[in-house]
Amino acid sequence: MERIFFKSKIHRATVTDADLNYEGSLSIDPDLMAAADILPYEKVDVVNITTGDRFTTYAIKGKPGSGEIGLNGGAARKGHVGDLVIIITYANVPEEEIEKHRVKVVLVDEQNRIKSVHEDTIK
Repeated sequence: MERIFFKSKIHRATVTDADLNYEGSLSIDPDLMAAADILPYEKVDVVNITTGDRFTTYAIKGKPGSGEIGLNGGAARKGHVGDLVIIITYANVPEEEIEKHRVKVVLVDEQNRIKSVHEDTIK
């Protein structure tokens, strides 16, 4: 049996762009993606702290070093530039690996620069 666990998140990132005419997805600065262990085209949940909206999409690379967090396509209707969001990933973890499963939390400042990265385990 496998269980679905939180894998990583970028916490309290600021939306920098919203492009309704883009084909869809969430663009993220690749530096933030690497810090949070998010791969291009990986499924992400986005929680808009400002509005309370939640939605699921996939991540794509934004401009490196820019702090970009861009809502694209239909996701652009779920927030505005300046909104605070949490970007979350999950993993299917087999029962025998649960105790070894590590989670990662990336905390950012108002310009989406990394302040700290925390890792933790179930135990």
